[in-house]
Amino acid sequence: MTCKANYDGIMALIDFKDVVFVYHLHEEQEKRWHGRYHHHRPREYELHYFIQGEGTFQSGETYHIQPGALFISPPGESHQIRVADMERPLSYYAILFEIDLNDGEVCSLMESLRESKYRNIGAKFRFFFEEIREKALSDDPWRYKSAMHQFVSFLYLLNSGGDGFHYGDEKNRHIEKALKIMQESVFKDLSLADLSGRLNLSESYFIRLFKDKMKMTPMKYFTRLRVEAASALLSSTDLTSAAIAARLHFYSEFHFSRVFKQYTSYSPRAYRQMADQLNL
Repeated sequence: MTCKANYDGIMALIDFKDVVFVYHLHEEQEKRWHGRYHHHRPREYELHYFIQGEGTFQSGETYHIQPGALFISPPGESHQIRVADMERPLSYYAILFEIDLNDGEVCSLMESLRESKYRNIGAKFRFFFEEIREKALSDDPWRYKSAMHQFVSFLYLLNSGGDGFHYGDEKNRHIEKALKIMQESVFKDLSLADLSGRLNLSESYFIRLFKDKMKMTPMKYFTRLRVEAASALLSSTDLTSAAIAARLHFYSEFHFSRVFKQYTSYSPRAYRQMADQLNL
């Protein structure tokens, strides 16, 4: 039998609308944006997974946020995130997704999950959510579909209590630890030698391992984290490009501008102007 590639029906089960990583939620404008009461359209659910910091999640009731907290907000239900301690800013993943109402099993699953919107699954799922993010944002339809099935499998396991869901492979634990170090070091001067040394791995082996799992080199991922942090600072503060470049340990303002444009297709100035227009 000859199988033919078919990309039709790729929205089956769920459709990712947005997958983001919010690093160190503490700037005033950024807090106002993420701290606003809001809700999503019919069929849209939002999952928040917190890995760092303390705060509250308001959704009918007030829940305490701590590392490992996971919340699922159903369609039409207003929710709000508030930072409790400025010294411990929040970092989290957010996944906005839409379900297919024609799939009765997925609808039933989401109805079951909405009955208990808060869980604490532990703060060791960075690799899982980074993998989902990378695949969901990929132009490759097969990687997108892989993310979709991975995520739905995660939701089923959540509904069953989460037993048996883990990334127990030793290599995955190295990636999990590397992601933790990099995410906590965005405003520090972190080198490949520092990172591989803290993992007790050779640089060459660590690069191969990370690239195999994350489809990019570790330092490219770390640069992407810094660009994402820069994006937040450009849209939520009045810091100059030079100040942001220094804060994120770019070599110079010119280097920062070049790297930022490489990753976003915008200069820092153009990005800030665009963000200002969207916030009007």
